[in-house]
Amino acid sequence: MPLPRHRFTSPYDAPALVAHRGKSSVLSPDGELLDIPSTDVARQLAQWAPPLMVHGPATFRFLEMGSPPPPATYFDLLELFLFVSPATNAAPTPRGLALALAIPAPARIEADFLHVILNALLAALRTLSETRHGDTMRALLPALSRAGWPWAGVVAETIGMPADTSLHPLEALRVWRRLPKWEETAPRPAPGSQPVPQAAARARLRAMLGPDAEERAGQADFASVATAAFAPRQNFGSPHIVLAEAGTGTGKTLGYVAPASVWAESNGGAVWISTYTRHLQRQIEQELLRLYPDEAARRRAVVVRKGRENYLCLLNMEDAVNTAASRGEAAGTVVIALSLLARWAEATQDGDLMGGDLPGWFGELFGAGTVFGMADRRGECIHGACPHYQRCFVEHTIRRARDADLVVANHALVMSQAAWNALGQDDVPEEDSTPTRYVFDEGHHLPDAADSAFAITFSGVEAAELRRWLLGAEGSRSRARGLRRRLEDLVAGVPSLETPLDAVLQAARALPAPGWLARLHEPENAVREHVPDTIANPSEIFLRALDQQARARQAAKKAQGDAECELHPVEPAVAESAEALSRALVRLSEPLEILVKRLKAQLTEETETLDAATRGRLEATIRTLQRRAISRVHGWISMLDATRTPPEPGTTPVHVDFIRTEAIAGRGPRANAERDVGLHRHWLDPTVPFASVMQAPAHGILVTSATLRDQTDNATGDDQETAWDAAEARLGATHFPAPALRAALMSPFDYARQTRAYVVSDLPRDDIDALAAAYRTLFLAANGGALGLFTAIARLRAVHKRIAEPLEMAGLPLYAQHVDAMDNATLVDVFKTEIDSCLLGTDAMRDGVDVPGNALRMVVFERTPWPRPDILHRERRLHLSHGAPNEYDDRLTRMKLRQAFGRLIRKATDRGVFVMLDRRMPTRLFSAFPEGVDVRRLPFDEAVRDIAAFLQSGENNA
Repeated sequence: MPLPRHRFTSPYDAPALVAHRGKSSVLSPDGELLDIPSTDVARQLAQWAPPLMVHGPATFRFLEMGSPPPPATYFDLLELFLFVSPATNAAPTPRGLALALAIPAPARIEADFLHVILNALLAALRTLSETRHGDTMRALLPALSRAGWPWAGVVAETIGMPADTSLHPLEALRVWRRLPKWEETAPRPAPGSQPVPQAAARARLRAMLGPDAEERAGQADFASVATAAFAPRQNFGSPHIVLAEAGTGTGKTLGYVAPASVWAESNGGAVWISTYTRHLQRQIEQELLRLYPDEAARRRAVVVRKGRENYLCLLNMEDAVNTAASRGEAAGTVVIALSLLARWAEATQDGDLMGGDLPGWFGELFGAGTVFGMADRRGECIHGACPHYQRCFVEHTIRRARDADLVVANHALVMSQAAWNALGQDDVPEEDSTPTRYVFDEGHHLPDAADSAFAITFSGVEAAELRRWLLGAEGSRSRARGLRRRLEDLVAGVPSLETPLDAVLQAARALPAPGWLARLHEPENAVREHVPDTIANPSEIFLRALDQQARARQAAKKAQGDAECELHPVEPAVAESAEALSRALVRLSEPLEILVKRLKAQLTEETETLDAATRGRLEATIRTLQRRAISRVHGWISMLDATRTPPEPGTTPVHVDFIRTEAIAGRGPRANAERDVGLHRHWLDPTVPFASVMQAPAHGILVTSATLRDQTDNATGDDQETAWDAAEARLGATHFPAPALRAALMSPFDYARQTRAYVVSDLPRDDIDALAAAYRTLFLAANGGALGLFTAIARLRAVHKRIAEPLEMAGLPLYAQHVDAMDNATLVDVFKTEIDSCLLGTDAMRDGVDVPGNALRMVVFERTPWPRPDILHRERRLHLSHGAPNEYDDRLTRMKLRQAFGRLIRKATDRGVFVMLDRRMPTRLFSAFPEGVDVRRLPFDEAVRDIAAFLQSGENNA
């Protein structure tokens, strides 16, 4: 039952709602606190009015209520929080808001507590209105009021309306006019090569920890070891390589920050600290508060760098503001979202939309497209031609990074930058100065990151995206700008540039045309009949040939889902169309290269007449054309040409080529028309190109993780050597000239006392009801604080459907990746905040998630996480296992188990259990667990009793 359209003028007159399974807590308009069966909440609210709540969309989904059409007519405290504290992260729950506002929260939160949060927010708003932010907030109120924002009335009562109401109602949203400008500075000199003495690193570590910190000998030893990565390089192309495994609890982040910061300060250069995900970047940034407690000093010394597509694009925001009124019924919601984004844009540290200080749940309130549409996710940046260029968040960040001491990046960005530096484009300065010292945290992910960074894919989606980037929207309502529009002021009236640009745009029509997906699976004669102009499109012909070969060779049960097949032996239709497509792509690459060559000539021939803005624009244009178009097209041509040459039998291939069909992201595998097809090329060993691009720029590389090796801490002699050799091969250290320095620092935790591990011996393997019952029973036995890990999304969703209600009835909220609309970082924040909640997830939840304390006391795996048996793994298993393919599989699996187990214990006071529900898990994998862990293979009933007793004994001892 949907909520009524009428609304109150004040949230104090509205009922308040905190949803629970079974019975929800409701504060009536008369002030009576009620427990109402959740199935009756919608009917009861319909008699009153839209309520005061936290996270309306999630609440409506939870209660299976129909959400009212936008703009929202209920009072969502998250929206008020965005207005009052626009660049503050908080878990989107009542408890999360209470923590963010420093309000003590009761163990069980009832509906009346929402008024406590409301009062605190309005008090903060009142105080803030007397600062420089007050005028901006008041200026936004007319637009918010016209848009129907429920909070407009109470906010106006609290801070007052603006004195001048003659301005255009959307003027306050034009935040780009109020942001500071960056200014060019002299280039930073090349850094020095002074080493970092171990004593200096240890002294810096002590200073960061403070006199009252718990002393951890392993952390100081780690800092000493890490100094070797900052020694002067002795030979060109031969950086110092340090592989340092630091057990969980060692404190490796501050351990490497200590020598890194000393080196940066001593040598006037930046150390790039790289990790695997945006969420982990945020964790490292938080750790750096210890080094730079002063905000201004930290902003000068530390910069978080991500790809351009993560940041707010002010030109996209201007387009959205200017077209908001034309959005029909959605106009009100768009204006509200843009107003809150404007508040955030003035408060944010760096404009990072994805994983920065914009709460991850913003898109849930106003639609994910609202956030994604504000970023340059299509590579359409016009750089110096943009009217907001000098206020651009990306350009600000790039310039700050040039003068920073520590740059916190991710593996993908670092590899991309290194790859472009390796091309030697000396006549086109890079956006970032090339670093010489690197720290790769979560280093066990380097092979995966390199695999993604250096792979090549020609698919319908990727090729059509390049066409869109070159030609623009081609008549659709999209705001996508084509290459001509982006370059028009540079090439207009210059025949030497206009001619190759025209040739590029003509050749780009060989890429998939709009509507290609609908034509992909149609017979050729049908395409000829309905869309005769596209039958000669070489890209679409090739894609149809790939699709035909893939469907002919895949298993019947895969006919409607993701599938793959080998490229060789190549079907004649694939070989012929690949040759034709290669010729068409050559016709595209040649004018692209001519265009870039002539743009470079302008840089050198017109040096004295070019202003700084035009020079920067030319440099950025050249870089973008090379990265987004030329390199991609060259990779495609190389891959297509290789289809004529099958691999030699009995030889080790350099690349693995295969065809894959897969559901297009965001559309789901519901129909053939929603499946893309592509030719994929991966390096057999992706650390080969990684080492190749890192050898020249890097003087020192530290690779660290809690799980670099496949062994336990007590391994000795030959076992240690074997484990290190395997780690070096997997991480690519063997491809560097100098031998790696190896170090292992043991975890300080007493795993024998703090943990248990269980393998359930009697659970049916393919019984989803039994699996769900097992998860429910285990989560109840732990009283929450449980992380359930799955190797298949379908099983995760099936289990969630079966256990969500009984767990909620028991007071244990359940959240799930691939079910809840929240992103992973937000899910983890909620999980940490709601101490007794439970979380279901896949790989992204297994690794690199730091949940200290009692919020995580159980990890449950539904199946042994064997490597995915696809073509790529088969070839690596065959050629990289050194004749021991089964051990290769075991090693990868044990690493995943070690990473999952490592989530349990993050502090000396933590206590937890690991449960494997797969009775087929072999005993030889038990070495994945730390030395001393008691691994028990028990029937399910016995395991549950044992687990409950173990966890309860920990509570009693506490």
